[in-house]
Amino acid sequence: MTVMTRSAAKQDELRAAGVSVVVADALDREAVTAAVRESRPTHVIHQLTAIPQDGARRASDLDATNRLRIDGTRNLLDASIAAGVRRIIAGSFAMAAPRGPVAADAAADPVSAAVRSMESQLLDASQRGVIDSVILRYGLFYGSDVPSTMAIIDMVRKRRVPTVRGDRGRLSLIHLDDAVSATMRALDSVPGVYDIVDDHPVSLSEMVQTLAAYSGAHPPLTVPAWLLRLLSPYIARMLAPRPAISNAAAKAVLGWRPAYPSLGDGLARMFPQAA
Repeated sequence: MTVMTRSAAKQDELRAAGVSVVVADALDREAVTAAVRESRPTHVIHQLTAIPQDGARRASDLDATNRLRIDGTRNLLDASIAAGVRRIIAGSFAMAAPRGPVAADAAADPVSAAVRSMESQLLDASQRGVIDSVILRYGLFYGSDVPSTMAIIDMVRKRRVPTVRGDRGRLSLIHLDDAVSATMRALDSVPGVYDIVDDHPVSLSEMVQTLAAYSGAHPPLTVPAWLLRLLSPYIARMLAPRPAISNAAAKAVLGWRPAYPSLGDGLARMFPQAA
């Protein structure tokens, strides 16, 4: 297995995990082409992102990831096709994925527009028969190995993350271990688009309350919804009610089941003394 990273500082850590490493910037078309050609893979797993370790707090935090999803996807896909790769598996984002025929307005919602571009490129290549494409629409990652999870737990313990009065939002989550197991299933599955989420979406308020309970924090404060919209419009938009996201296709076609069907199940693993 060969792993591509743009950070030379990560080479030793990755090699210690037993993989070969190539250093290349996904936005450098020639470097990506050379990296894929030299590694001669049969399958490529596309997980290109540049999300801050403690998570995205504002839309601009995802600008670099948006570019990777558009231009990085194009570079990696073209390099894979040129190298004769049989299958590309791409990690998408369930909560920003296209759910209908209306095109995303890139100016109004650049995150959704970038996700739509990434998925469209892959599906078009698959329809042309030049490569098999599998799109995995992950929920929000969490787990003890996810820096953003540890960051929000720290904030919950300090009562810096409130619940929202009348919260009707739904966050689709996925434990990192379950995301990995679904990705492995996709190596030899039927090509297609699959939502990789757990069985029980939660509101932000439910998530904060659950994190507080399992981590031994004091009960969170509660704020009105208008205050969240004022202080953090990006977060408020992400938490707005949206169409249901289902893992039914992943279960039926991939034969995959989440080991942690709910946030509580995942946190019970992280905080066994509270289970």
